[in-house]
Amino acid sequence: MDWRIVSIGTLASNPLWNESGTPRTGHATTTIVKSGDAFMLIDPSLPAQMLHAKLSERWGIGLNSITHVFLTSFDPDRRRTLNELGHATWFMHEPEIDSALHAISDELHRAEGDTSLSALLEQHKDLLSTFEIPDDNVIPGVDLFPLPGYTPGSCGLLLPTPKRTVLICGDTVATSEHLAKASVLSNCANIEMAQESFKECVEIADVLVPGRDNVVLNPLRS
Repeated sequence: MDWRIVSIGTLASNPLWNESGTPRTGHATTTIVKSGDAFMLIDPSLPAQMLHAKLSERWGIGLNSITHVFLTSFDPDRRRTLNELGHATWFMHEPEIDSALHAISDELHRAEGDTSLSALLEQHKDLLSTFEIPDDNVIPGVDLFPLPGYTPGSCGLLLPTPKRTVLICGDTVATSEHLAKASVLSNCANIEMAQESFKECVEIADVLVPGRDNVVLNPLRS
């Protein structure tokens, strides 16, 4: 099993930089894991052409080589390239699928009479139906690590390498600044649950892959 960052993400606005508004387009950190013949892409956030180029730069492959996709949450900016990855198997944690489906159903009920909004929501509902529920061991050497709070079913991935434990955190740990300040994002679905999940990340991982930043060593272990 091997892994690396494909693209470093960023927040549209980082409150820990004293920013307001949206000075940039937010996108998630995208990671790739190779295990045997499998290439799994986590949070394919950039537009397809850009992500294809990044894969070529980072591993000498293209989108057509990806066999599996995993989303840490169903946020729209984590899945910009999905339409170009129809040949791959898509995974998402079951509680995240269920919570997203529930939220869409509620929005559809409120959107009665709004034809365009209802059509968009139905597309999102159809998209959810294409995801498969992964086993706890998603692919060899890669384990589910549930991190509820940022969204109800947020889920990271644990890579227990021989020397260090690596955790792909999603937005439970957003940036290196959030890690340093033990802070979670203010738009979490459940702040208290997110804080508990944050603590679990710090307790278990030697290396963390934040949702919107580059790889960082756990300051409590380094």
